[in-house]
Amino acid sequence: MPIDEGRAFRPVHIAVMTISDTRGPEEDTSGDLLVERLTSAGHVLADRAIVRDDIDTIVARLHGWIDDPAIDCILTTGGTGVTGRDVTPEALARLGGKDIPGFGELFRWLSYQTIGTSTIQSRACACVVRGTYIFALPGSTGAVKDGWDGILASQLDSRHKPCNFVELMPRLMER
Repeated sequence: MPIDEGRAFRPVHIAVMTISDTRGPEEDTSGDLLVERLTSAGHVLADRAIVRDDIDTIVARLHGWIDDPAIDCILTTGGTGVTGRDVTPEALARLGGKDIPGFGELFRWLSYQTIGTSTIQSRACACVVRGTYIFALPGSTGAVKDGWDGILASQLDSRHKPCNFVELMPRLMER
């Protein structure tokens, strides 16, 4: 991925949400990995939370972060599978944003390189809601690595060419 060293790096303020009924702070290895990756890349951890697999709880926390001007982007981990408790994509749909279908498509293509056809069990997705990016990753550390290393590290880097999500931020609220 081409990085233009002549461009200035702009840190993105990112909130991390782990969605799980079973993980607490001690077991949140996927959330820990996201925080490590984003801070090592020079971004700012704006907030972090662990919420249970409940649509209303997820939506409420997301609305709070979306409305916080100090948060540019939200990364979630967990709740993207196909079981009854996996409700992250449904929660994002309630927000009424603009889908970014290429994120899930590319995520599954990258994941296929690692886990083969098991990737079809992932409903990784992304959207932009009221000027805030939201990227929903599966809950495994492998999935977080695939999503961050293969997509988000470059797309959240303002120096990435030919284009990136950061340079679009000032225009996300256009009408």
